[in-house]
Amino acid sequence: MAVSTPPSVDAPAESGRRPKIYYGYYIVGIAFLAQLISAGSQTYVAGVFLKPMTLDLDWSRTEFTLAQTIGRFIMAFFGIFVGTMLDRGYARRMMFIGTTILGAGLLMTSYVTELWQWMLLRGLLFTVGAAMVGNLVVNVTLSKWWVERRGRMIGISAMGVSMAGVVLPLILTPVVDEYGWRVGWRVLALIAMGLIYPVSFFMRSSPEEHGLHPDGKSSEEMATSAGDMVRADFANSLTRSQALRTTTMYQIVVAFGVSGVGLGTMLFTTIPFVTDAGFSTRTGALMLSFAVALPAALVKPLWGSLMDYVSPKLLAALSFVGAAIGMAVIVLAAQAHETAILAAGFVLVGIGLGGQIPIQEMIWASYFGRRYLGSVRSAAMPLTLFFGAGGPLLVQVYFDKVGDYDGAFYAVGAAWVLAAGLVMLVRKPKVPEADIA
Repeated sequence: MAVSTPPSVDAPAESGRRPKIYYGYYIVGIAFLAQLISAGSQTYVAGVFLKPMTLDLDWSRTEFTLAQTIGRFIMAFFGIFVGTMLDRGYARRMMFIGTTILGAGLLMTSYVTELWQWMLLRGLLFTVGAAMVGNLVVNVTLSKWWVERRGRMIGISAMGVSMAGVVLPLILTPVVDEYGWRVGWRVLALIAMGLIYPVSFFMRSSPEEHGLHPDGKSSEEMATSAGDMVRADFANSLTRSQALRTTTMYQIVVAFGVSGVGLGTMLFTTIPFVTDAGFSTRTGALMLSFAVALPAALVKPLWGSLMDYVSPKLLAALSFVGAAIGMAVIVLAAQAHETAILAAGFVLVGIGLGGQIPIQEMIWASYFGRRYLGSVRSAAMPLTLFFGAGGPLLVQVYFDKVGDYDGAFYAVGAAWVLAAGLVMLVRKPKVPEADIA
């Protein structure tokens, strides 16, 4: 089947007319695929490999998870470099290089025999590659291409995160069961490079660099009141140093940092939790794919559309509370060995998780503007990831000490309730008067 080539956007649009197909739609598609691979390789597939690798290599679950914790700290500080490069227009170059690094890391993981090798590959190589491909790169870029329909487009592209949980565990679980975990990593490497290499060539950093305007607006529209919102978003953007001096930045960091404890834990631990409760590996994969990831994917466009009309911080609080209720249902259903109720709990969590990533990105973009968004987001990353980095590790430490995940899952639910309260305290910052043109 022939693949259509996106139109070139490198030449300025001299006519000023609205393009037939706005290039921002292609950016949404690229972001979908990039997040599918980035999120899938870092979180969703971990549950597929946790038991086979720890049993084969005689590692504890804490040791296996420590590599992910190391990776989150590395990503936190490497993200500062990534954000700066985004604002300088290097999104395409970073995505291509990141795909090479990520693919090499996945492939080399299939040859791991020692714990230090796993720490190096998962903790460093995966992380650097994924940071140059995934969430930060594509969501900052999307926020530059879209303003009026930003929430909707971020929501659609973020479906890639959840679809990773639908597609990759279903592909890799039978591969790992039949041929072993080493073959599973090789298959994942081929999938990652096969999907991201082709689309990375079409990545573009911002519309203005190529004679276009956000939301596909024509030059005539930008000269009228139809362009007011786009112009205001650009003019009221805060620089990194200005953002660091606001209370708002730290309120967002704490709220979503606390919620990140649950997000990472849930994606990492679903399959082990289900199988430890006496269900089959297939049931665990189905719960992750169809009860968590699929609902999360389906509701992302809804969350995104709502964000264009409803306060994103209110939506964030609702997503946190919904996920917390689902977590309590999961623990109780697993103890009673009730499959249907267990699935219902995971669906609630999936609906809640479905809103958390796009809502966070919308808050950052709408509160701080798009002009310096890469620098602002990357400055916040060390603080945000600091909160979430230890979550999955502490859960595995709890398991190694207690022998189950029940208490840890209740704690995750409590963290989501706390995050709901914290996010409601967030207030939009004001641009310093001296910096307003």
